[in-house]
Amino acid sequence: MRKKKRGRIKQLVLLSLCSGLIVGGLWFSSTNAYKFLKGYLLFKTGQVSTVEASLNNKTHKTETESEQVEKENPLYPERPKKGERIGELVIPKLEASLPIYHGTDEDELENGVGHFAGSVLPGENDNAVLAGHRDTVFRKLGEVGVNDILIVKTSAGEFTYKVSKVRIVDEDDRTVIVPKPRATLTVSTCYPFDFIGAAPERYVLIAELKRNSSRSR
Repeated sequence: MRKKKRGRIKQLVLLSLCSGLIVGGLWFSSTNAYKFLKGYLLFKTGQVSTVEASLNNKTHKTETESEQVEKENPLYPERPKKGERIGELVIPKLEASLPIYHGTDEDELENGVGHFAGSVLPGENDNAVLAGHRDTVFRKLGEVGVNDILIVKTSAGEFTYKVSKVRIVDEDDRTVIVPKPRATLTVSTCYPFDFIGAAPERYVLIAELKRNSSRSR
């Protein structure tokens, strides 16, 4: 008799455990099923798309307003003409002040530093690209590196940049002139500096705008 009672007790305990597991499993699965169904219905009814569209419109609106401000208050009301002197590049480490001309043809590079006409002007958002000869204006540019300061003075004001990266690239590497998400100054010259003849590479300084003392402010 005792053995039968013990057997029944074990059966009842096991049955209770199984029932508890089944009930718990049903509750868990029903809860997840509810969340899934709710998410699915939101997606199908377009409510999720509406929220995403609202966020996208807000971002687009901000970008549009920013662009509108730049158009209403441009740093340079008039764009320079090819060959025109647009300012000077000051390199404190070299104690040098070099004239900048709009354009990078030989006529401009013989007179000083050339500004690549396809890039933005100094101080503007994006990538302003300057170039010069290693045997004239940029003879000692190799002494300038990361954390050094470059200052550009133009009719729009004074713009202070800090070198964040130094690159040595092939002469036909076009990544030097690619657009940038923020105001950047890229300065390039032929490399190696002591190479005889047409140098096969370029020494490139990439600097980020740190101080904007524009006259429009």
